[in-house]
Amino acid sequence: MSRALVIGGGPAGLMAADTLSKAGVSVRVCEAKPSVARKFLMAGKSGLNLTKDVAFDDLLEGFNTSAARLRAPLQKMDAQHVQHWARHLGQPVFTGSSKRVFPKVMKASPLLRAWLGQMDIDLRTGWRWLGWDGALARFATPDGERLIEADVTILALGGASWARLGSDGSWASALAAQNVPLVPFQPVNMGFVVDWSDHMQRHFGTPVKGVALHVGSQTERAEFVISARGIEGGGIYLVSKPMRDGAPLTLDLLPDQSVEHIRQKLARRGKASLTNHLRKSLRLPPVKQALLMEFGRPLPDDLAPLIKALPIKHSGPRSMDEAISTSGGISWDGVTDDLMLKARAGVFCAGEMLDWDAPTGGYLITGCLATGQHAAQGALRYLQARARA
Repeated sequence: MSRALVIGGGPAGLMAADTLSKAGVSVRVCEAKPSVARKFLMAGKSGLNLTKDVAFDDLLEGFNTSAARLRAPLQKMDAQHVQHWARHLGQPVFTGSSKRVFPKVMKASPLLRAWLGQMDIDLRTGWRWLGWDGALARFATPDGERLIEADVTILALGGASWARLGSDGSWASALAAQNVPLVPFQPVNMGFVVDWSDHMQRHFGTPVKGVALHVGSQTERAEFVISARGIEGGGIYLVSKPMRDGAPLTLDLLPDQSVEHIRQKLARRGKASLTNHLRKSLRLPPVKQALLMEFGRPLPDDLAPLIKALPIKHSGPRSMDEAISTSGGISWDGVTDDLMLKARAGVFCAGEMLDWDAPTGGYLITGCLATGQHAAQGALRYLQARARA
């Protein structure tokens, strides 16, 4: 029986292990942390957005510049396949108004328990990968250093955010030593730092709804949250990549009204204070007024254009470790179509280790499941070819 080694116990690694074991391969999964899928379980605290229930081409488009590379994996694990997988594990799912798909129980632990319960694998926790010693994989384990031999290896060690959950990017040095081409890590789907003035404190934790965010050529109708450290939440995450790359953010506080319409409403102020006038004439809530004062001062005489395009000043993204995910890692130039390292035959890669990024909305988990399955299928083809040789 062929032996497979899967390094990393997140969704990509577990999907690879599941695929290999179902094909009759003996699978050992090694996870550095005391338990598997910690980031997956953390995602479950906000409902576990598994995928986005859209047509294949729309799903693929969400992966932006990596879409062409991810087409083949996603064709075998798209939104419909992910939903079928969850239901097969006894976890019904539902689709929300935004097309996001969640387990009905709105958490990850039942799905993970069911998944692990039907896998035939040898799971080792507390085993941290150290690289290779010739053909053998080296691990630091609770019982000292161990060397493991395998016919194929799947690397699924995650990206470089949420280090306390296992994704610390420390594997990069081991792969660099093997001449694997790497792309520097960058945060994806993260908040941005704002040095607020004191008057904003009462709005910390407040969602900003009914706005449009404009960053470069991208426009998103979505809400975000004001926090003590800056701006974050779904709307910000959707535009975080161009913001990270330097494109300015402007906010349309009243996206359903034109500049001229706003101007006409503001013209009849009378003796009312500006605060009351904005509230009564435009129904502008306190949090939007606060943002206008924070970023618009000194206020111009004609407020309408500013209300439609309020420049939001920030000090850059929050730390990479706080990002939902990261881009960077193993360059696509370093792997074959089967996701095997060109620098090391028989070693395949999956999940956030690869240089791709995904917006929020279920794309990240779908991409991890898809590349995990694809890497495992590539490993099976490799084993078959070696058996025929």
